[in-house]
This record gives sequence, structure tokens and C-alpha cells, in this order.
Amino acid sequence: MKAVIIGAGRGSRLRHLTEELPKTLVPILGRPMLDSVLDALAAGGFKRSDVVFVCGYKADVIRAAYPDLTYVENRDWEQNNILLSLLCAREHLEGGFVSTYADIVYRPEIVADLVRSPHDIALACDTDWRRRYVNRSQHPETDAEKLRADGAGRVVEVSRRIPSASATGEFIGVMKLSALGASQFLAAFDAARAAFSERPEFREGRTFRRAYLIDLLQSMIESGAALHKVDTHGGYMEIDTLEDASLADAWWRGGT
Repeated sequence: MKAVIIGAGRGSRLRHLTEELPKTLVPILGRPMLDSVLDALAAGGFKRSDVVFVCGYKADVIRAAYPDLTYVENRDWEQNNILLSLLCAREHLEGGFVSTYADIVYRPEIVADLVRSPHDIALACDTDWRRRYVNRSQHPETDAEKLRADGAGRVVEVSRRIPSASATGEFIGVMKLSALGASQFLAAFDAARAAFSERPEFREGRTFRRAYLIDLLQSMIESGAALHKVDTHGGYMEIDTLEDASLADAWWRGGT
């Protein structure tokens, strides 16, 4: 099983902080976000030789700083989005994988919890997610990748459009797929690409080329695939804007 970090984008809403650095190297809590991600992956049993980084913006900078990772490049990162970025690493996905966004900080135990999950597709879910949206004016709750799950922990919906009061939690961008789960995921991707790559809309007004990861996950749910959640009660934050960067210390201490 490989670990895949999706980190091709620039992160333009971090403005001057990403003029010379890829987003994942922006220091949060005193060190690059990527160091926190690598610590979490290590807690799940992944050595750096197991880690594949999907790079794009400032690829040379990150390659030089972390030469021990395996790299694949998303050369079209300015025109596509998270789903197609992940699939740049397709050759590393088929045996099962853990994937993670690169612009997040989260407690290391989350990856270990996902790896231990008996389910073929498991999504990390922050149940304490709304606390971070207090005083967060540039990235409102309507932008959160929310999910709903039933009493057995099976995910029944994942979408930004879920009303906050109805959400079980927020998908934090970290998931585990076994070899079987990866096979289902890749088959769903191929089917969606065949059906929607030439059409003006895939999901929620987005083209297939600009699709988010959650767009494909929701398509899988609607087709009957079994996705389950693994909870974290806080211990996670996304750094998307300068405001987020300024709030990070308070978020991590548990304040608002």
C-alpha cells in the first residue's frame, strides 16, 4: 500500500506566502505543513519510500527539499482539480492506498485509525468541524466538504451542499482504500471519465476536468459502493487563506 499526497496546486488565497513556496511548505505551527502530513503517514506505518507526492506548482522547490519522496507531476495543475491530480499517481493506486490533501494539519493517529479500519473505503471525518468556522470569514461552512453517515458509520452523502445542521462531520481530505476499494475507485473514475469528459457538467456545475475528489466519491455512493467514516473529534485544520494561517494556533489549542 502506498501513501499519496495531493499537492499540485498553488494556493493563491495564501497570497504572498506561496509566491516562492508550494502551499504545503507554508509554515504552520512553526514548520511546513508537509512535515505534519509526513508525521501522520509515518504513524500509519508509511516510510518515506512509500510516499508518492503529486507535484505541480514550484515542483522543483519541493523536490529539492524532500528528495526521498517519489514524485509524479501534474503538468496541467492550473486547468484541472483534485480528482485528476490524484489520478496522476494511478500507477501507485492499484494495490490500495492512503491519500491526503497537502494543505492540512492533523493529528497523526488519524492515519493509523484509517489503516486499522476493516472497511475497504474509509474516510476521515472531523465531528468537531464547526468550531473552526467561528470567525472564519473567507472560507465559510458552505465550502466545507461535509458528509452524512448512518448509525453504522456508512457514508450516505458527501457534498458541500449538505446543510451544516444535517452534517455528521467534515471530510478532512484523508482516506484509505484497500486493494478492492482502489479497484472500485478506479473503475468508477474510468466510468465517469467515459461518460462526462466531453460533457459540460459532471457534478454540481463542475466539469469532469475540474472535479473534486468528493464528486467521484458521491457518484460511487449513488452507485451503491460502501464508504465508511472514521472519526476524529477535532485534531484537524485546513489552511486555505491568510486568515486561516493567522487562526491556526488558536484552532490547534482548541479555542476560537
